[in-house]
Amino acid sequence: MVHAGMNVIQPHETNWINNSTSVNPFPKPVSDLSQWVEHITKQLIDDLPEAATASAADTLHTAATSGDQYFIPSSHSGEFSPRKAPRKNYGDDTSADRADYELQWRNELQLHAENNRRGRGLSKLDQHGLTLITLLFECAVAISVENPGEAHRMLLELTQMASPYGPSCAERVVSYFAKAMSSRVLNSWLGICSPLVNYKSIHSAFQVFNTISPFIKFAHFTSNQAILEAFHRRDRVHIIDLDIMQGLQWPALFHILATRMEGPPHVRMTGFGTSSEVLLETGKQLSNFARRLGLSFEFHPIARKFGDHSDTSMVQVRRGETIAVHWLQHSLYDATGPDWRTMKLIEELSPRIVTLVEQDLSHNGGSFLDRFVGSLHYYSTMFDSLEAYLPSDNPNRQLVEHCLMYREINNILAIGGPARSGEDKFRHWRSELGASNSFMQVGMSGNSMAQAQLILNMFPPSNGYSLVQGDGTIRLGWKDTSLYVASAWTCSHASS
Repeated sequence: MVHAGMNVIQPHETNWINNSTSVNPFPKPVSDLSQWVEHITKQLIDDLPEAATASAADTLHTAATSGDQYFIPSSHSGEFSPRKAPRKNYGDDTSADRADYELQWRNELQLHAENNRRGRGLSKLDQHGLTLITLLFECAVAISVENPGEAHRMLLELTQMASPYGPSCAERVVSYFAKAMSSRVLNSWLGICSPLVNYKSIHSAFQVFNTISPFIKFAHFTSNQAILEAFHRRDRVHIIDLDIMQGLQWPALFHILATRMEGPPHVRMTGFGTSSEVLLETGKQLSNFARRLGLSFEFHPIARKFGDHSDTSMVQVRRGETIAVHWLQHSLYDATGPDWRTMKLIEELSPRIVTLVEQDLSHNGGSFLDRFVGSLHYYSTMFDSLEAYLPSDNPNRQLVEHCLMYREINNILAIGGPARSGEDKFRHWRSELGASNSFMQVGMSGNSMAQAQLILNMFPPSNGYSLVQGDGTIRLGWKDTSLYVASAWTCSHASS
């Protein structure tokens, strides 16, 4: 809903931590790692003739033939497995069956790697990258057919050949994927374990990511615009952030609320997080900022996961408040607990607006090979976007790759997604909300699209970032691959 004369949030954020990162006006040439990954997977699907994995083949065919105006799906919804050797229940099969399955994949991979080397005239650096990617695929197949011995041998080889500080995207991505897959093999012997989370380093890297890439700003400002429109002419508003971190998103919204034509509302904010120390500091910073603006403001920190509660009493909703729920999703850690309970609690709050920003990647479900192919394409694209902006030896880029990208890769591959409790996670929250009778989609407005475009204008247009508005959502991607999706929803029984 767009109201005439409504203010539009200007794209500036308040950083509370000094950061020396500056925009490089002369980005280096774009690498094509994600295109390599797409090409290799498509060739493998095309050259395995039987139809046991038609859904995966259809997805890859769409990815290869989409025009520039459409995004390539970055996650694969179907099972990704060889058509010559459909996936079986190996509890009843012999080791010979598994060996035959694995051998067919390895032969195909090696054949394509050799054909690519001969036909493309690749440089030594690119040849090395292609060799690494091919070996990584072989290792993924070995893991998928439960051959840990062979997988361990290849992982040792990969760790010797690839470094997270290497000069090419291929080497860096393979290094992080190999490390995550090593954890996967180890976990298969020891049982699923929950890695320790250093929230301070994650939040620091997250803020750096916010300065060197448009993705986080895209999430902040498109969501803020949708919330601003939902708060039109509302005097008492309550924002519930399911994973507030350092609260970098909210000063920009506070500024426009404090200066709106109908006067500022009273703002309450409930921030969920896992660190009491971080929550208290976030509340202090937001309160100080609101005070400087003359904005009436209350902050309520809750150092627990939203979905771990049995009811919504901890949120302390007051009569007459207009409620907004915001969630910027990621795979860094489990921010909310079980998805089914999180959705139930959101419904109980009866929010006027729910703003959701998701990675366009299936975090959970499907086979290991499913997650491997989808995440390899996704993170290869993410690394490509960073490569176009910063050199490989840039310390901020290395911080983001190590503290954010690697952690997400590890959670998806080694643990099976961000879940820690064994609960299934939704593949895509927007699909679950759309299928529910309790929520209705609110189309992202033209003003939200304008916010996204303003953010991209802060980055050189030749870098390849792309925006697509459709189906009520706004997608931000790199070249033809969608990476983040912003959507908005309302509870069907929310007060009008």
